[in-house]
Amino acid sequence: QVRLVESGGGLVQAGGSLRLSCAAHGIIFNSDVMGWFRQGPGNQRELVATVTSGDSTYYADAVKGRFTISTNSARNTVYLQMNSLKPEDTAVYYCNLRRPTNSYDYWGQGTQVTVSS
Repeated sequence: QVRLVESGGGLVQAGGSLRLSCAAHGIIFNSDVMGWFRQGPGNQRELVATVTSGDSTYYADAVKGRFTISTNSARNTVYLQMNSLKPEDTAVYYCNLRRPTNSYDYWGQGTQVTVSS
């Protein structure tokens, strides 16, 4: 069982930056993939970025070059540094841990990010 707790959302002007954090409570396996999703108003939840235990990363085209995903050395906290924010980045951001061994997804409660124009 893993519990994910996000923090760091808020209101920022376009062009600004925010850093989201997600603390993972429980046992983290090397095969687990950690990531961030987001769901904007009227939209489906979409993948933003992922990171593996080998530090391989993936970014959605919409955020490539502006967002950076990383973890601490213990891999129990995942960060999302968001720069050059745009109004279209406004969404609830969800931390995710995908466990391939049992095909299970763990989710955080979500944190609101609002970018004003």
